[in-house]
Amino acid sequence: MNTSSRERLGWDIASGALFIVITIIAFVDTPRFVGSPWMLVAVAAGILAVYAFGARRYVCISEAPMPSPATSATLQVSLVALLAVGVLLDPNMLLLQTIVLPLIWMTARSVPQAVIVTLTNAVVLGLAYSVWGGFQQETVIAGFITSFLSAAFSLALGLWITRIADWGAERQRLLSDLTEAQKSLKAASHEAGATAERSRLAREVHDTIAQSLTSIVMLAERARHDGSADTIAMIEETARDALRETRALVVVESPASTPSGSLAHALHRLGERFQHETGVDVRVEASECDVPRDIQVVLLRCAQEGLANVRKHAAASAASVVLKISEDATLTVRDDGRGLREATIDSGRGFGLSGMRDRVALVRGALGVTDMAPNGTALTVRIPLTAESSLTAERVSE
Repeated sequence: MNTSSRERLGWDIASGALFIVITIIAFVDTPRFVGSPWMLVAVAAGILAVYAFGARRYVCISEAPMPSPATSATLQVSLVALLAVGVLLDPNMLLLQTIVLPLIWMTARSVPQAVIVTLTNAVVLGLAYSVWGGFQQETVIAGFITSFLSAAFSLALGLWITRIADWGAERQRLLSDLTEAQKSLKAASHEAGATAERSRLAREVHDTIAQSLTSIVMLAERARHDGSADTIAMIEETARDALRETRALVVVESPASTPSGSLAHALHRLGERFQHETGVDVRVEASECDVPRDIQVVLLRCAQEGLANVRKHAAASAASVVLKISEDATLTVRDDGRGLREATIDSGRGFGLSGMRDRVALVRGALGVTDMAPNGTALTVRIPLTAESSLTAERVSE
């Protein structure tokens, strides 16, 4: 049972109980004239009928519809008139105010209307009581005091309940606005997460699979010219590496998984492979070190990208990869090629440097590129070795 059903059921029970009480009083008291008890019961039944067939649908404060002007006026006039007739017959009928006064508020279209009708009802009942008492001074005073005290209580209670209802409506509006804002925030967060994931995948594809495919293309060109078995073997090995990277992406494992063996071993292997594929003399200086896994991955990927840039752009004859560990992890990739030629990190030429900068930023590191033309280029990655740096990377990867 919802709230409106429970409220209406409560009103149904109260109205029925009040009708029974009025009926008992009508037949227990000495009748004023023949048939007056039945007239009192008829008045009570009339008010009950106005409630049941008209005002009942408006008793739910939170969900009740707004009555039309004609409906509101008809219901309120009927209630006041029936109550006045009842008081003319017997002052005990003032008990019916317990249901009439609240219904006046619930069937009103506005607070001013409810106040005016409540005060009008007090005057009408005071006059009816006075008529019943023959306009004697005592009955006039008693009638108006009783009716206006009831009106004052009704006004105080009605204004208080109205204020609570307005507060509830405002609260509901704010809750609705908050819900919409949360939905918008959730959608924006989802879109931001999707964008970040697309960027991450783009970096991973560029740093791994794309580099392997580039190596395959260059080795295939060499094989076309010399047709050596070593070159063909390198093509096969590089293709297998690309396949492993692709599978890692497909199964949603971290593409930047921990390098097999130590970081120093991975860098030496990278240098040897690069030299074998390109013929560029590569010197690697990297001692064994204890570096957090996420930082190892970033350093290895930066070394791969640095050498990939040497392969694609530098036209170098020699390169070096140097890793130094102290309070920071510092990786330097240097070549003796032709320099940057006005290219910068922000020039937007592919994912290379900008993607590397984003990757380094995830572990609170910094990327620097120095153009030493005509004596080459130096790429430097510096990452602080703090717990905070590793935790930042882990949060982003999650």
